[in-house]
Amino acid sequence: MAFTRPPADRRPSSPGERRKVSPLGVTVGVIAAIVAVVVLAARFWTEVLWFDQLGFERVLLTEWGMRVGLFVVGFLLMAVTVGLNLHLAWRNRPVYAPSTPEQATLDQYREAVEPLRRLVTFGGPALLGLFAGGALSSRWETVLLWFNGQSFGVKDPEYGLDVSFYTFTLPGLRMVTSTLLAIVVVSLLGAAAMHYLYGGIRLGSVGGDSRTTRAARVHLSVLAAIGMLLLAANYWLDRYSILLSSSKSITGATYADVNAVIPARAILAGVAVLVAILFVITAVRGNWKLPAIGVGLMIVSAVAIGAIYPAVVERFQVRPNAQELESEYIQRNIDATRKAFGIDKVEVTDYDAKTTATAGALRADSETTASIRLLDPAIVSPTFTQLQQNRQYYSFSRSLQVDRYEIAGEKRDTVIAVRELNQAGLGEAQRNWVNDHTVFTHGFGVVAAYGNAVNKDGQPSFFEGGIPSVGELGEYEPRIYFGQNSPTYSIVGAPEGTGNWEVDYPDNEAGQVMTTFPTDKVKAGPSIGNPINRLLYAVRFGDEQLLFSGRVTSESQILYDRDPRERVQKVAPYLTLDSRVYPAVVDGRVKWIVDGYTTSSQYPYATQQSLEDATDDTLARNNLVAEVVPQTVNYIRNSVKATVDAYDGSVTLYAWDTEDPVLKTWQKIFPASFTPVSEISGDLMSHIRYPEDFFKVQRALLAKYHVTDSTAFFSSADFWQTPNEPTSKAETNAPLQPPYYLTMQMPGQDTPSFSLMSTFIPGGTTTGQRQVLTGYLAADAEAGDQPGVIGEGYGTLRLLNLPKDNAVPAPGNVQNNFDTDARIADAITGLRVGNATVVSGNLLTLPVGGGLLYVQPIYVQSSSGTKIPLMRKVLVSFGDEVGIGDTLAQALDDVFGGNSGAETDEEDPGPTAPPTDVPTGEPTDAPTDASTDEPTGEPTTAPAPGMPAEQLATALSDAEKAITDADAALKGGDFAAYGEAQKRLEDAISRAIAAQKAGA
Repeated sequence: MAFTRPPADRRPSSPGERRKVSPLGVTVGVIAAIVAVVVLAARFWTEVLWFDQLGFERVLLTEWGMRVGLFVVGFLLMAVTVGLNLHLAWRNRPVYAPSTPEQATLDQYREAVEPLRRLVTFGGPALLGLFAGGALSSRWETVLLWFNGQSFGVKDPEYGLDVSFYTFTLPGLRMVTSTLLAIVVVSLLGAAAMHYLYGGIRLGSVGGDSRTTRAARVHLSVLAAIGMLLLAANYWLDRYSILLSSSKSITGATYADVNAVIPARAILAGVAVLVAILFVITAVRGNWKLPAIGVGLMIVSAVAIGAIYPAVVERFQVRPNAQELESEYIQRNIDATRKAFGIDKVEVTDYDAKTTATAGALRADSETTASIRLLDPAIVSPTFTQLQQNRQYYSFSRSLQVDRYEIAGEKRDTVIAVRELNQAGLGEAQRNWVNDHTVFTHGFGVVAAYGNAVNKDGQPSFFEGGIPSVGELGEYEPRIYFGQNSPTYSIVGAPEGTGNWEVDYPDNEAGQVMTTFPTDKVKAGPSIGNPINRLLYAVRFGDEQLLFSGRVTSESQILYDRDPRERVQKVAPYLTLDSRVYPAVVDGRVKWIVDGYTTSSQYPYATQQSLEDATDDTLARNNLVAEVVPQTVNYIRNSVKATVDAYDGSVTLYAWDTEDPVLKTWQKIFPASFTPVSEISGDLMSHIRYPEDFFKVQRALLAKYHVTDSTAFFSSADFWQTPNEPTSKAETNAPLQPPYYLTMQMPGQDTPSFSLMSTFIPGGTTTGQRQVLTGYLAADAEAGDQPGVIGEGYGTLRLLNLPKDNAVPAPGNVQNNFDTDARIADAITGLRVGNATVVSGNLLTLPVGGGLLYVQPIYVQSSSGTKIPLMRKVLVSFGDEVGIGDTLAQALDDVFGGNSGAETDEEDPGPTAPPTDVPTGEPTDAPTDASTDEPTGEPTTAPAPGMPAEQLATALSDAEKAITDADAALKGGDFAAYGEAQKRLEDAISRAIAAQKAGA
């Protein structure tokens, strides 16, 4: 049946036929447009204000510019190409088509589709363009790295190309070819469907006629030829990507890959070019047989050459001779992995560890033993809270931080915490918009205790604390406006003469000392002094109070996105951040320090490592550190040390690893974002430390890649693993033991240094681990204290190889010895009186006395109610000997024949005693009323008459009752009753401590 082209769309012939425009519709449309503009501005313009205030606006504008540009490119490429091909197919449709049953059926479809043709030919490509633009815009980092990539100065062992080709150029080329191939394939399918619908393609020939019209043949042949050329390019690039592939044993091209797969990819690329030529011939000569044969040949080649031949080589040539044939490629993997993860310069020492404890063995290591940390930062946070919280609306992190400070000319390991604002601690009567966003705006001060000392009651020995802060850290800005527990947003600043309405800190005489953030001198957040910004932020936070509150003035600034890690991630989205953020008092300010990593998964021959798996230890399982974004990498460098000022929120990115080519690339892209190491002050340098996550990744790789010989690596007989957390009760899937910071002296070091350590045991499954120590790894975490100069030994990895014929107990074995020793069991049982629970602290391992010394503090706390972990015992192990004591010195002497030769500072609070006016109690919580209770120091209440167990039980019961009464009083706003309950709580705690001591 013949058919003609459909008539053009009929248009209205006169104005009278046009629909009248509804004024209501216009009004609704205008309002909707205004609302859309305001909402978009609230999202995007406020971001511009935030980045501009921090001085990182170029990062935001570059990212947005690249995203928009790539979206437009992707949208236009897909939409225009597909739309153009659909239009060409429709325009070149046959005027007449043979009358066949097939065409009769298609006539019905054409009649149904024709009214929607414009929608299909324009709307369809536009929809596809949105998907293509969105996919391409997410690759903005790939494009920037491609055009700005810096040389690694390292060549791959197969092609001799600089590693930068794989990390920067190859991902860009693969992105381009895959995008173009997708566009061509979609265009080909769309054009073929259009040609078929309008008769340009017929499934069966009629009277010897060709099955395609000339226009359809030329059109589809050209598209197919372009597609084949792009496929050939993909095959050719596969030759390089194979160096990044992973097999069961190693990452990178193996013997079969080099001798079978890579040649096969080159052959397939040539076949694809040949087929493309055949399609061009078809477009000219009109014969589909040649390209059909070519496509068949390519399929056969892909199966035979691309799959079967490499499998034959692998099975019959490689497997019977794997050790010899794979040796070269295993060595490539070893060398590349060690280089990519920074473990190629590990200082390895054979350590013939002694297992017999003899008197005086620790005399030569007295400096190390004097610095052994007894405070476990993952346990003592409740103790810090109870003794230093001061008010219910303050809090400390669940896991505290280990640092070091110079006190009286001596570096001391320190457990430090920031007293942050916790609005959840306010009573319900105090929770309103004014208090939440304009009154309670910041935390106050830091609290620090000696890591190696406790007082006589097992409490931390504080050398800095109280409100206002007093102690050994000197004067510093104590206000914490930016922290890990800050409110969603706060409004700060007020015109001169308005009065102070921010709570600065509680005072026993005045009730509350008030303050106003000096917005005229310090910029901490975007200004919301003008009506437009107020409107935009009201929309952003969904809070109309911003528009009507009299506390939002011309001087106001809004503080938000206040978590240090979040702030660094926003201004440096290309960095992978460490899960740990730690504070330091630096140059009179509290600074949050964040470690940033540059990573890649494109380093040839280097093993791929999951960051999530490498950092999955006790801290991660217990949510004591930030969650690691799932990412697999085969190159990582700790290239950036970032700081966030806790007072004004300013972010500084220090370009730490100046040799890292990935960092150099980002410096080229964002030159104004980075500050050179030369501008790091000596005070800040003294608090920079080797990062935990980086160390965890390196120890995960060193478990295998301490083996540097390909033959030994192939046998995998000497592979290690990180031991499970020894205190974990999990039968299966137990978490790994985390590394620990402590000051110690490794064999080969002249003096002790601040270090990060971990241990290794023989490799095997996660269950049934053989608890024998095979290796001991330590990183020199001391960056020095010279301004702008990184300490010479910083970052040095030292690995002790322990003898295979001398079974040195590993952490799990030592913990088992502690748990089964009769003397220790009796002592621990004596601690479990009344409602008390015993908590085992971190099990530290130190290479002293010619062997490995294990030290574990033991804490006692209530099993319910107020839990205040207090250190009561210390366990020590050397070889198979175990000891226990009330102090570290006693425990060491117990193991080493009554005289270890060690010196300890545990009962000596330090070179200077902790300030006596550091408050250690918790006075009345009165957010709006004055409190006259004086903070208490060490408990002095004498225990009540009776047996210690009875005294402890009574005291703990009284403490629980006091806590319940205090909570009820706070919720009801009865501050007098709350203060009375707090007094009873302090008295109960004092009696409990005294009872525990008497019964120990």
